[in-house]
Amino acid sequence: MRQNLWLTTLLVRDYDEAIAFYVGKLGFELREDTVLTAAKRWVVVAPKGGAGSLLLARAVGEEQSAAIGRQSGGRVFLFLETDDFVRDHQRYVATGIRFREAPRIEPYGIVAVFEDLYGNPWDLIERREP
Repeated sequence: MRQNLWLTTLLVRDYDEAIAFYVGKLGFELREDTVLTAAKRWVVVAPKGGAGSLLLARAVGEEQSAAIGRQSGGRVFLFLETDDFVRDHQRYVATGIRFREAPRIEPYGIVAVFEDLYGNPWDLIERREP
């Protein structure tokens, strides 16, 4: 049997501001943007060449709105793997991405925590094989 995590839902305030961040600042590709109703779209973004994707879901109601930027309770929520940490870190800093810390070397690779436009913490990581 083969399985794969296909999509991870990420709550957003607004579809277009989220697309601008993930595509414009992080350099992801917009894989799909389909209007489902007057208030709902199916918006999928992903790192270029990556297998996993994010479903950008506009929050509806107080409960979902309150979870924007806090989907993991303050822990690192998503891990963005790169083949060149220095290149991507420099590019993200230049586009205004906020890093919570300086890059650090760990036994598993080079890593630094950054925030998306809503404050969700992410790891940017270049993994090192043991």
